[in-house]
Amino acid sequence: MNESLEILKKYWGFDSFRKKQDQIINSVIEKKDTLALLPTGGGKSICYQVPGLQLDGVCIVISPLIALMQDQVDQLKRRNIKAVAISSAMSQKEIDIALDNAIYGNTKFLYISPERIGSRLFQVRLERMNISLIAVDEAHCISEWGYDFRPAYLNIKEIRKLKVGVPILALTATATPEVVKDIQEKLEFPSENVIQDSFTRDNLTYNVKCSNNKLNNITEYLSNHIDETGIIYCSTRKEVKNLCKNLIDKGYNTTFYHGGLDYKIRQQRQEDWISDKSRIMVCTNAFGMGIDKPNVRYVLHYDIPQTLEAYFQEAGRAGRDEQLAEAYLFYEPADLKKLEENVKLKYPELSVIKTTYNALGNYLQLAIGSGKEEVFPIDILDLADRFNLELLTTFNALKFLEIAGYISLSEDYNTPSRIKILVDKTQLYQEQVRDPKTNVIIQFLLRTQMGIFEDHLAINEAVISKHTKLGLKEVKDILNTLDKKGTISYLPKNEGTYITYLTERLDITNLSLPYENYNKRKEIALEKLKAMESFLTSNQCFQKQLMLYFGEETNQDCGKCLNCKKSTPYNVDIQDSVYKYINNQFNISDRIKIEEIVGQFEISMRDEVMQIIRWMIDHEMAIADELGKELIKP
Repeated sequence: MNESLEILKKYWGFDSFRKKQDQIINSVIEKKDTLALLPTGGGKSICYQVPGLQLDGVCIVISPLIALMQDQVDQLKRRNIKAVAISSAMSQKEIDIALDNAIYGNTKFLYISPERIGSRLFQVRLERMNISLIAVDEAHCISEWGYDFRPAYLNIKEIRKLKVGVPILALTATATPEVVKDIQEKLEFPSENVIQDSFTRDNLTYNVKCSNNKLNNITEYLSNHIDETGIIYCSTRKEVKNLCKNLIDKGYNTTFYHGGLDYKIRQQRQEDWISDKSRIMVCTNAFGMGIDKPNVRYVLHYDIPQTLEAYFQEAGRAGRDEQLAEAYLFYEPADLKKLEENVKLKYPELSVIKTTYNALGNYLQLAIGSGKEEVFPIDILDLADRFNLELLTTFNALKFLEIAGYISLSEDYNTPSRIKILVDKTQLYQEQVRDPKTNVIIQFLLRTQMGIFEDHLAINEAVISKHTKLGLKEVKDILNTLDKKGTISYLPKNEGTYITYLTERLDITNLSLPYENYNKRKEIALEKLKAMESFLTSNQCFQKQLMLYFGEETNQDCGKCLNCKKSTPYNVDIQDSVYKYINNQFNISDRIKIEEIVGQFEISMRDEVMQIIRWMIDHEMAIADELGKELIKP
């Protein structure tokens, strides 16, 4: 553990691990397959990054989102740790370089998508790597009982055959008891090994409010939290833009984010929000993964998430600094019906799925029997328009074809053009003296791109054109020429959605869709819908409901949510003041004198304050010392 602590101190600046992190790291160091269940913001990445640095070899990290992988890689590079991410947005040339570096170089972390594992080319290169650890992020994606099943995750067990004895660390923040069991079975753990921290977040209050005007609810909430930073989730891009405009018109410092925005715009908006230049981020669920902003005081939901797992993960982005924070889900009665309709739309008729498969092949002009492991850019809106298909139905049909194992559908993701210089300075100078225009471009790159000899760095051809006074086409032609000569590696801008064919294109008569799997997925979706509806309409404590859903037995109410406040006989405003004072003091000290708490209030209120404190102790929402004179931090 001493070596682990030294690594933590050296690279992250922390003197100690959070709850359960040390247990998880010890288990990995001992080469035990481990399932780590930590709440959102619980520091899951540390659990594989520390042992990844401690152990000899490369740590393979399997992650479902390109944006999340890139964010992790960027963070590691800022700490001078060698890391690289491989995705379908990269060229084959860039992938080859990354894999060679993992085999022959000093790469410590190799991030890959689960789809990559199924590639024979990748498996051949993997066999030659010295692998220390396999980390499976968002491990719930491997379970059909999970809320975000990704069939490609099932390929992970294939690595076990190639790398016998290498431990697997599976990590997730959202897993029901069925999913916990399923993850270990699917990853072929030799024995059960689950290390779990409580999902309870004492500083975070969950609330749900039904009304006839959720927009008014949100603006009213924001008016009382004007100087605080928060997130508002919507289900569609259209709603994101409309709500953002509405809030800006009302004078709120707001920006918006969704997967369809240009890469640079998304990066800028994310940075503005992280630095508090923008206070409110209105977004789809494309925003938030891997964003570790500590001072988010609230997460609001303008639409009902599809599952409690999704809600719990999104709400958990509030209060990572362990200060008081709130999660509020606002909905109107009609939203419940919309949620039910969304589940129906998510499961198109099998005949519609077959029609969509055929249309996709024709759209890509792909011959029967070809296409296996090939990647194609695709505009789903154009596909639906061209073949007279309904857009949402088309998207959901493609998602089921992914579950059936025929294709892989990437998320919307845009990457800028990137450049790396491959030759030394002497060879580069020879290129410069050979052509004045090439010289101007190279001089600009050397002046503006620090580290261009070590890594692929983002560039903007239009900016180069402006500063060098060369035409845009001329700049691109020169860069392409240098790439062909091997002077640089030039990777032009990549954007949009990608389809990967996991099998060759089949004739429609030979397309076999797993009817049983289809029904099972639909049944699971309906069960999750019922759980969400129950959460929204129940009179029980919201936190308690979430804990029970994730298999954490508890009789304790939070005492702070709207449902808890309904069940107490005391003044709600006084209760809030008592809770806030106690929580704020616990950020400073482990013990608070009850006399001190009572003394903060006016004389006329002190009897009721004392009754509230006793009520909290009786309902196990506060812990008193043996003499009953002090509250002890839980």
